[in-house]
Amino acid sequence: MRRSKVLLALAVLLPLVGLVLALPRTARAFGDVGAFDPRILLVGGVTGAARPTAAARWSWELVQRTSAPARLKPTQVRADDAAVVEGPFLWLSGEGPLQTFSPQEIAGLRKFFALGGLLLVDDAAPKDDGTPSAFGRSAREQIARVLPDTSPISLGSDHVLFRTFYLLRRAEGRVAGPKNLEAIVRGGQAQVIFSTHDLGGAIARGATGAWENPVVPGGDAQRERAIRLAVNVAMYVLCSNYKDDQVHAPFLMRRRALAPAP
Repeated sequence: MRRSKVLLALAVLLPLVGLVLALPRTARAFGDVGAFDPRILLVGGVTGAARPTAAARWSWELVQRTSAPARLKPTQVRADDAAVVEGPFLWLSGEGPLQTFSPQEIAGLRKFFALGGLLLVDDAAPKDDGTPSAFGRSAREQIARVLPDTSPISLGSDHVLFRTFYLLRRAEGRVAGPKNLEAIVRGGQAQVIFSTHDLGGAIARGATGAWENPVVPGGDAQRERAIRLAVNVAMYVLCSNYKDDQVHAPFLMRRRALAPAP
């Protein structure tokens, strides 16, 4: 009797298991972790971030200010490594000129962008007025080889990037630089953001708790606005499907008493 019941149960369950296994699975592009990881991109001879402590501090600030998930030990990845597509964000920073990207590096980055990834190119050695350094100029040249069908456009304070969490009037970093950012926009989304403000330089903070670089000309208030911009970039990565939809604004206002940056 017991044997008959077991066989009957199996006869009912096995077809259901087969049906479940046959259902289409959710496509995976950048993994399912969901945490912001300011991954350092190694490409064109770059062997590390120009501001080594900035990535971890970036994650820390995001967690403290928004409660959004972030990796407190950010990773780094080579452009020609298959793992380049395992996260939606890359951060490329430097002070000297980049070497010519290899065909393998170009192919890796093209795949990253094809999946909707976002790259922040952060010039760590701009002039005080925001004039790009040799790094910034060479980065634009090399990215143009990766995405030859597009050109950077100006992103002003009316772009969603300046209001994903904080309401910001302009871009700032270790140097004030130009008010706007430049970006390559594809499919309605910014996929490459060029900053000539040394954003990492404003965020970098050592183990003793001391800020590593002076911020000019605005000092502490400018540093705070730079950190807010970094938070906005992270929120843009995590919530990119917001686009220009204002439905999320009341939620953000409730989460934080949002006021214009000082």
